[in-house]
Amino acid sequence: MMDIGEQVFRALERIRRYDGIVNAYLEVEEEECIHDYVRGLEKREGRGERLGRLAGWPIAVKDNIWTRRMHTSAGSRMLGYYKAPEDATVVKRMLNEDALVIGKTNMDEFAMGSTGENSGYRPTRNPWNINHVPGGSSSGSAAAVAYGGARAALGSDTGGSVRAPAAYTWTVALKPTYGLVSRYGLIPYANSLEQISPMARSIRDLAVLLDVIAGSDPRDATSLGWSGRIEVSILKPGETRVAVPREMVEGSDPRVSKMFWGLISKLEGLGFYVDMVSAPVLR
Repeated sequence: MMDIGEQVFRALERIRRYDGIVNAYLEVEEEECIHDYVRGLEKREGRGERLGRLAGWPIAVKDNIWTRRMHTSAGSRMLGYYKAPEDATVVKRMLNEDALVIGKTNMDEFAMGSTGENSGYRPTRNPWNINHVPGGSSSGSAAAVAYGGARAALGSDTGGSVRAPAAYTWTVALKPTYGLVSRYGLIPYANSLEQISPMARSIRDLAVLLDVIAGSDPRDATSLGWSGRIEVSILKPGETRVAVPREMVEGSDPRVSKMFWGLISKLEGLGFYVDMVSAPVLR
C-alpha cells in the first residue's frame, strides 16, 4: 500500500521535472505547506484517527474554480492577482475528505477555447507529444493528470471542455448531470450549461472524486436535491452490450479508426456484445 506522502511527493517531483515544458500549472502550492499537510496526516494516522477518502491525493484545480489559498485568474492576466474570498463548494468538500489541492491549472482564457493554446499566460502542451495540443479548455488539468503531476483534477465542461482534453491526453473525465455538482465558486463560461467536472487516470478514481463533490448545495440555486452515492459498477462479459454510433466513427482519420476498431475487437474478445447503431442527429 502506498505511503501517505509517497504519491504527494511523487507528484511534486513530476511537476518539477515536466511542468516547465508542459505548462499544466499556473500556480503550485508552497512546498512547506505540502510537507505540513503530509506530516499532519501522518500524525492523525498514528493516533488512529479516521482519514478522509481523499487523504494523500494531490488534486489539481482548474483556475476558474475558487481557492482561498491560491489565485483564481480564469487563465487571464486581468484577474492575475485575484484571490477568492473563500473556497468553492467542491474544494471545501475535497478538503473535508483530506485532499491536497496541489495547484491551479492552466486553461483557455475564461474557458473560451478548445485547444489549450489560448491561455493569457502560455499554451499548455500535450505531455505525450509536446508538439500536439492537449485539448481545452481544461487543458492544464488533463495534462497534469496525464504526466503524473496530480492523481486527479477538477475541470469545467460546457461543450466538451473536460471530455476533449481527456481524449487528447489518454485520461478519463466526465461531465456530470447539470445540477449534480455545485457551481458555487465557479467563474463560468456559460451558466446554463457549464458543470464542474472530475478528471482522473482511472474510472474508479473518477467515481470516488465525483462522489465527494456531488450533492445538494443551498448556495447554488441550480443545485439538484440529490444526496445519493456514486459507485463503479463492474461490467460483466456476456451480459453487457456496447453501442457504436456509425455517425461517430465514419470518416475518421485512418490512424484513429485503426486504434478504435482495435479496442472494439478487444472488447468482443473479452465477451462483450457490440452493436452498430445509427443516430442521424449526429450527422
